[in-house]
Amino acid sequence: MSTQIHTLSNGFRIVTEHMPGLASASIGIWVNTGARHETADQNGIAHFLEHMAFKGTERRTALQIAETIEDVGGYINAYTSREVTAYYARVLGADVPLALDVIADILLNPVFDENEIEIERGVILQEIGQSLDTPDDVIFDWLQERAFPAQPLGRPILGPSERVSSFQRPDFQSFVRQHYGPDQMILSAAGMVDHDELARLAENLFGHLTPTPRSPVELGRFAGGDVRQIKSLEQAHFAIAFESPGYQADDIYTAQIYAAALGGGMSSRLFQEIRESRGLCYSIFAQTGAYADTGMITIYAGTSGEQVPELANLTIDEMKRAASDLSPAEIARARAQMKAGLLMGLESPSNRAERLARLLQIWGRIPALEETVERIDSVTTGDVREFAAHLAAHAPAALALYGPVDSAPSFDQLQERRAA
Repeated sequence: MSTQIHTLSNGFRIVTEHMPGLASASIGIWVNTGARHETADQNGIAHFLEHMAFKGTERRTALQIAETIEDVGGYINAYTSREVTAYYARVLGADVPLALDVIADILLNPVFDENEIEIERGVILQEIGQSLDTPDDVIFDWLQERAFPAQPLGRPILGPSERVSSFQRPDFQSFVRQHYGPDQMILSAAGMVDHDELARLAENLFGHLTPTPRSPVELGRFAGGDVRQIKSLEQAHFAIAFESPGYQADDIYTAQIYAAALGGGMSSRLFQEIRESRGLCYSIFAQTGAYADTGMITIYAGTSGEQVPELANLTIDEMKRAASDLSPAEIARARAQMKAGLLMGLESPSNRAERLARLLQIWGRIPALEETVERIDSVTTGDVREFAAHLAAHAPAALALYGPVDSAPSFDQLQERRAA
């Protein structure tokens, strides 16, 4: 398999990887724009815009967009994150040009019909309502806001209902002009793809666009603090986060290995001690989240109200214990999980296309797989213990609690336990 990169004169980038033996391909455009690129008044517009892209263009109705892809047996979708908006399709190899034409059409020629805006506004308001009614969804938005208060990085991707209710056609047009320049887009494809053909098609579709100057993104500042909402629910939801490296930091792989060893699977410390040994919860996990300039390690669990104090205190205790006695076997297992997850993911053209786009956005190049594996393998037990010690005692923290959490320890009490 060979990776090829080409850049148009206006900064638009194309990256492809041919995967022999596949009959299909995944193709998409990743735009270097997400919720953190919004102003406070724009919060939610990146996600709303992603929805509107499928609501009709100058050439196709919303139904025709769907039918064009589904008539050839493919599918098309999109997502918005805090740093990226992606529009992608999966089709048979012969239909890659068609898929690219549809994706280009929805990006370059949206009509933003006012009736469709009102219809989709209702859909998104329902999506927001559903999120607010889902405790193990909304608690992560609260945690993000406490970690990065009054900052773009701390705002919810869906946006608040009052902002979503106010967006009009000129708002979408302005956001596109600001953030959808060719130099902010990457066309990525993997599977049965022809790089030279895609580069030629991209030149025809995107080569006329003018680069768009971008304002600097406000850097994330992990402030921390706590939020809790007492409500009569069946479960108490506990989430705690700690400042950790961004994805360009030297110790990002150390952070990922630590999170895997602490709470990344059934053999992890949190799962074994808190669920298996004590039966305090059904679900508990730790995960890393990384951005361009910062990141956070998050631990989440759901339990009964009366067991929240024990669960919260045990979580801090396990973090502190990991700093002194994480074993080489645990680190080796976490490394193996990371490498296996990476390699298994690469068997999917969709995962591979997304990985190519994200690596090109982050590094401006595609690091060899061997380079990534080498960086994972280079993390030592001492590295992880040192990282664990810093996280347990010194890293800024944020806490979110939701449900019957009357008896939960306060943020200050957990901070004192960390320092003890």
